Amino acid sequence: MNKKITLIVLGSLFAIVALLAVLLYLKGPFVGFPGSRTADGSRAVSDGGVKIAGWYGEVDAAEERAGMSIRDAKLSQEGDSLHATTGPAATYWMNGANASGDYTVKATFHEPKYMNLNTHPHPYGVFIGGNDMGTPGQTDLYCAAYGNGKFIVRGFGPAPFKMNGFLGDANNAVHKAAGQGQPVSQDVALSVKGSKVECSINGTVVASYDKALLVTGGKLKSTDGTYGLRFAHNTDVMVTGLTMTKN
Repeated sequence: MNKKITLIVLGSLFAIVALLAVLLYLKGPFVGFPGSRTADGSRAVSDGGVKIAGWYGEVDAAEERAGMSIRDAKLSQEGDSLHATTGPAATYWMNGANASGDYTVKATFHEPKYMNLNTHPHPYGVFIGGNDMGTPGQTDLYCAAYGNGKFIVRGFGPAPFKMNGFLGDANNAVHKAAGQGQPVSQDVALSVKGSKVECSINGTVVASYDKALLVTGGKLKSTDGTYGLRFAHNTDVMVTGLTMTKN
């Protein structure tokens, strides 16, 4: 009898755990993951969308699976600056913004109030090598800085891939905000130079990779392609000086 009761209890517990798992799956990604609706998960921006003629945007596939779209983030023009407010993690690019051969793409990112929309640092930067933009097969490479002195180099091939680990790397060249709510700025650049691809932040090369490690199966189709801006979820950033120059 005791064995039968034990089996009934264990079966009931298993059923409860299974039900909770199904409910969590239906609700969306876990807390803090792209697309999640609570804690530091992606929050929809009011009056969102791409507000600048000639610009386009796309959210990450994980955000899209969670029911979010580019209308849940916002890109607008404010004077000489682009103002990006996310929302879901997003990639933005201009119509006709393409680069090939050896080149450098750079921009200046200003976070007026560090961690204004989040509970921990979130990054922003530039991307290159964009192909099949706005489709499920989109591929690109981005370098992005955090306001705490760290940076990441990642991309989509089209599945996400990481070039400098899960947590990224710290580098003294990356500026640190004095504290939450304080301003911090970063100059971020990606360069293609012969057989190398380099990320520079505030004038210092913080990462360098052989092109052969990037243009391969599951990563980039080419370093030639669209360039533009990359933002993690829940960021509030002003951008100036987005340019592409030939090396």
